[in-house]
Amino acid sequence: SQKEKIVSDMEKSSATRKDLTEAIEGRQQILEEKKAQENICQTESVDLQVEISNIRQRDAFLQQNLDRLHEELEKILEEKRALQEGIHVSKEDILRKEDNLAAVREGIERAADEIAKLQADLADLQTEKEALLTSNRSFFDKREELSEKISLLDKECYRLNSQMERLQEQREAQIGYMWEEYELTFSSAQQMRNESCGNLNDLKKKSRQLKEEIRELGSVNVNAIEEYKETSERYGFLKTQRDDLVSAEKTLLGIIAELDEGMRRQFTEKFDRIKVEFDKAFKELFGGGKGTLELVEEEDVLDAGIRIISQPPGKKLQNMMQLSGGEKALTAIALLFAIQNLKPSPFCLLDEIEAALDDSNVGRFAGYLHKLTKNTQFIMITHRRGTMAAADRLYGITMQEKGVSTLVSVNLIEDDLDE
Repeated sequence: SQKEKIVSDMEKSSATRKDLTEAIEGRQQILEEKKAQENICQTESVDLQVEISNIRQRDAFLQQNLDRLHEELEKILEEKRALQEGIHVSKEDILRKEDNLAAVREGIERAADEIAKLQADLADLQTEKEALLTSNRSFFDKREELSEKISLLDKECYRLNSQMERLQEQREAQIGYMWEEYELTFSSAQQMRNESCGNLNDLKKKSRQLKEEIRELGSVNVNAIEEYKETSERYGFLKTQRDDLVSAEKTLLGIIAELDEGMRRQFTEKFDRIKVEFDKAFKELFGGGKGTLELVEEEDVLDAGIRIISQPPGKKLQNMMQLSGGEKALTAIALLFAIQNLKPSPFCLLDEIEAALDDSNVGRFAGYLHKLTKNTQFIMITHRRGTMAAADRLYGITMQEKGVSTLVSVNLIEDDLDE
């Protein structure tokens, strides 16, 4: 029963399956038809979308064209308005030009009338021209005749001018001869003219007699009066200058005498003071002795020579020229310092004046020089040790390398203060 039931169920299942298969096949066929319709619809949808896109593009293009056409329409309208205005202006220009044309036509008509008149006048002038040409030909003939006459007159004038020049030369020669022979000008000769003297031979004879008398008188200087005036004026001028020079000479001689007197007095005073200062400086530099100055016996102290007498310690009084080289140098230094003490100068440069001294004298020289620094600043050029030891500052030049000079300075005052 189960088998039968199963078989029955299987038969039912087969029938059901068959029905389902047939239903599936029907549904499958419907599905295929639907898919075919779907494909068709999709194709149509794509076509529609393409068509819609084309329509939108055409719409945009048409819109652009519409906008462009609107703009062109506005431009055309503006051009139309401008053309209408231009037409209006052109109409006015046409009217104005027509008026001008009418005026030009009237001018042409007037010009034609004037041309006709001018042609008539030209004909008259042509007739007058022919008449003038005829008269000109006769005028040219007359002019040629006159030119010939003028040429002849020019030749005659040239001849007369030449003759006048010769007469003028003769006249000037006669005037020169009259001045050279008689020292008379033409005007003065006319004033001396005498109508009663008509015989030329008598006049020549009288002239020779007068010349002989003049020669017997000798040479006569006709410019003597003028020369006397010039010489007198020059004499007065030179005499005035001479008087001025004599007066100036007297004045200058008086001034020179006063200066000489003042110089003698001042020289005598200063010489006495220098003599005292020389003795003091001599004693300090030599450590004793005596030094004096004497004038060579002369009438005038300004022209007198000076004799230097020195007596170093332990020696007799003698002339400076009899001393040794060092003594001469020290005596000259004493004289220099004597003059310096008389009227100290603020600045003094000494160039190796103690080179000939020995060491002891150099020490006394340096000590004495140091006393004078109260009123005078001294710069010494020296190689002596004693002088350098007494200096306040030392400056030297050294060459540590070949061709390179170096300045070296030492301040001895600061060293003394430090000590």
